[in-house]
Amino acid sequence: MTAQTILPANSVTDTGYDVGNSIQFNGSNSVMQRDAAGTPSSTKIWSISFWVKRCRLGTTEMVWMHQNAANHTAKFSLSFHNTDTFRIETYDGTNEYNLSTDMKFMDTSAWYSLLVNVDSTQGTEANRYKIFVNGIQADVTETGGGYPAQNWDLDLGSQKIALGRYQAASPSGYYDGYLAEVVYADGQTLAPTDIGEFDSASGIFKPIDVSGLTLGNAGFYIDFSDSSDLGATTGNDFALTNLAATDQSTDTCTNNFAILNSNHSIGAQTELTEGNLEYDPSGHHRIISTIAPTRGKWYAEVKGIDSPDKFMAGVAHYPMPANGDASSFAFGDGVNADVGRFTNDFGVKANGQYGNSNSYANYMSQPGNNDIIGIYLDLDNYKIYLSLNGTLGSATGKDLTNNGEPYGFISVGEAGTFQWNFGNPSFALANTAITDDNGYGAFEYSPNITGDGAAKKFYSLCTKNLAEFG
Repeated sequence: MTAQTILPANSVTDTGYDVGNSIQFNGSNSVMQRDAAGTPSSTKIWSISFWVKRCRLGTTEMVWMHQNAANHTAKFSLSFHNTDTFRIETYDGTNEYNLSTDMKFMDTSAWYSLLVNVDSTQGTEANRYKIFVNGIQADVTETGGGYPAQNWDLDLGSQKIALGRYQAASPSGYYDGYLAEVVYADGQTLAPTDIGEFDSASGIFKPIDVSGLTLGNAGFYIDFSDSSDLGATTGNDFALTNLAATDQSTDTCTNNFAILNSNHSIGAQTELTEGNLEYDPSGHHRIISTIAPTRGKWYAEVKGIDSPDKFMAGVAHYPMPANGDASSFAFGDGVNADVGRFTNDFGVKANGQYGNSNSYANYMSQPGNNDIIGIYLDLDNYKIYLSLNGTLGSATGKDLTNNGEPYGFISVGEAGTFQWNFGNPSFALANTAITDDNGYGAFEYSPNITGDGAAKKFYSLCTKNLAEFG
């Protein structure tokens, strides 16, 4: 079967259920953990549901691990394997029962719905484990022992649960990505219609309100809405390690924000952290945003927090070439990249060639450490404006080339660190958060400017805004 991603741009008139928040796991040391919330309703039947947006591919990453306290002698886990398939892996102290989806999860710009049903009482073995992806049952391949025996009982004892890593004496397999709408239904199996519905216009699966579900003795629901208690559930709260208020995100399965595209980069995937919003280049690498519009007005911020003389940021035509000369940074034929200068050392000229600051005119003052560059992309008039800590470098926009291709926000670097903000910052804002005029996003400085003699409103790069302006 072919899984669907969520609606790429929600209808402007959409009045359905909106998911407000997700949580962002950093892929290196963040985890949520908790002990039992009570005696389970069943040790043979349960369902787990969540929405995910992956950031890192080609590695084994644990989303969910359920285990007893007695030296990990029984465990149940859900993970993305290094083949980018999704797996159920179970060990009862003697036997392993493992399944893997045939499909791969490789779209780092999309949210996926995953629903896993366990019911060992079923006489037909294929009904004992089921995986649904975006509302459709997935084809699976048996690995290890495959399906458990009928009436198999996984006695998980004290019901320790971890989200975001493999629990062991030396933890590993940390999850890198976003997680939303986490549901554990104890003692029952959920149907896809319990957690979502198919959009009547597009046929694509989207979430519904799950807060009224009956979840059993040990069940819970996490919506990540409380930034002071991101682990809050209907039962015992989860303890958070290396997760804080800044890891709460408004990037969700009903309003998908741009991040940096690990599927479309030159040497950059392993240099991405913090939900693909932080970029640490190490050798003339470049990367572009997951969303590249063809019209509308769009705003993003980027902060240099280390060696701000070694990188730059701006916009460029999408797609970037599959490969290129690291010394030239050519983005295609003719004027195929227009990028605002970030430092006095490195930049990209209007013809797309890599050069130093002596090869073109200065646009604004040189940014320093922790300064914030505002990038204003006007695709209605094909202009780009840049600001430094809220002050425009020039009210006259730099002309962009209109050849019908979309534009994305781009990072080019040799060293240092970028922190990007497309409206869902991974860093704490020093000022009170400023939204765009539609109420989306959280920025340090205003998305609105007066440029080329006219007041202009710019918007955060998310699917709700794309539905109206993109």
